[in-house]
Amino acid sequence: MRYFIYARKSTDDEDRQVLSIEAQLKELREYAKRENIAVINEVIEAKTAKKPGRPLFNDVLFQIERGAAEGILAWHPDRLARNSIDGGKIIYLIDQKVIQDLRFPTFRFDNNAQGKFMLSIVFGQSKYYIDALSENIRRGIRLKLSKGIWPQWAPVGYLNDRKTRSIILDEGKAPFIKKTFELYATGSYTLEGIREKINSLGMSGRRDKPLSRSDYQFILQNPLYYGVFRYKGEMYEGTHEPIITKKLFDKCQEVMRLRGKHKEKQSIPFVFKGLMRCGECGRSITAEVQKGHTYYHCTKRLVRCSQKYVRAEELAAQVKTIIQKVSLSDDWTEKILNELAKDKNEAVQSSGLPQQNLDAKIKAIDDKISKLIDMYLMGSLTLEEYQAKKESFIGEKVKLQESMKDFAAGGSNRFEPAREFVTSLNRARCAIEEGNLESQKGFLEKIGSNFILQERRLVFSSEAPYRGLLQSAPFPTWRRGWDSNPGSQFPRTTH
Repeated sequence: MRYFIYARKSTDDEDRQVLSIEAQLKELREYAKRENIAVINEVIEAKTAKKPGRPLFNDVLFQIERGAAEGILAWHPDRLARNSIDGGKIIYLIDQKVIQDLRFPTFRFDNNAQGKFMLSIVFGQSKYYIDALSENIRRGIRLKLSKGIWPQWAPVGYLNDRKTRSIILDEGKAPFIKKTFELYATGSYTLEGIREKINSLGMSGRRDKPLSRSDYQFILQNPLYYGVFRYKGEMYEGTHEPIITKKLFDKCQEVMRLRGKHKEKQSIPFVFKGLMRCGECGRSITAEVQKGHTYYHCTKRLVRCSQKYVRAEELAAQVKTIIQKVSLSDDWTEKILNELAKDKNEAVQSSGLPQQNLDAKIKAIDDKISKLIDMYLMGSLTLEEYQAKKESFIGEKVKLQESMKDFAAGGSNRFEPAREFVTSLNRARCAIEEGNLESQKGFLEKIGSNFILQERRLVFSSEAPYRGLLQSAPFPTWRRGWDSNPGSQFPRTTH
């Protein structure tokens, strides 16, 4: 009688205690030699038996049906089947005398009614084991989720803690993750630029493999880094230590949204294409190259329009002049930030910290989330509505918790807009000095909207915080009492 040796081991949890492929083969070869079993081939498969469809196993059965062999030698019956279809097929082929014998070093099979009955029990036990194990795994995941613990492999920047079954900071890589978000939030780096910059510092993923452009895109879109995570469409509050703030995360999402809208890798000669509309007919402004020069002009689609071409260099000069009005040197930036820091410390010392108010708002959000669950269970909300509302509430709660941390650290968030405003003016200077048209365009979109090109001149509606600077010389004088809410400094007019 001729036999196939079949050895299987997958990476599933139920196979962790199973002998390795090499160990199975060693025992099976020794058993075959000891029992004088004629082996015609050895088949090795690294695939789970939870579901039917193993290609090598199916090929073994096919060859036996064609008469290539009469039996199978395996380490244990559960190597052959852990699902009802494969188990039933084996027993059926035994009934049809296609398979005449099964041999196992760990289990005795007799090809009779009692033997087939015992074999079906073993197959049933294997299926029960895998079903029970899957349910235990799902129960463990649900428990982890209820405790705010990330249930899978830790992403780059974190490590799996075997003692607590949670994730902890990877002290070596967490600083690189934070730097990734900080650099991208400036709007001066593309994903490819981020990859080159951070990888050059020594950043790597699993098995020390350099991170790709898509890896960085995934990192920048992963909310886990600010303390929450999404699992199967639902948002959960994490108990792990965050690497960044939600504010920094949101800023990166806005940068990514704008880059996606205006094509991150748009051709440099056409960098301002899609930004403006014609001031005469309202059509889009396009660009083209003529005799080595780039020109911007109205598409004049289906209308008569008298507007003329404007060269890219002239338009870029106008943009540079506009940004120069709101740019701030390093010296002035340092002076203003130092004064803001002093004002912030004085404000903290002279006023109480409204932590109780924040705490009450957080508790109110917890109540809303609790009611949201009840509404979903009662059928008042669909699963999609429940998940969307819960995600919104958790995002709001994280912002409040970050404010609580700021107050606990002696900070005051009302000074943050002013600090951010001042640093943005300094970034404008950097965009000009670098001569980066992409960065200049990004900053232009930040300080204005409704961009119009008319009579070869760029005009737009300026945003409130920057309007006063655009209408006057930048910082002719500077006073100590800088307003901590820059958005309230200037009336809204059109530049």
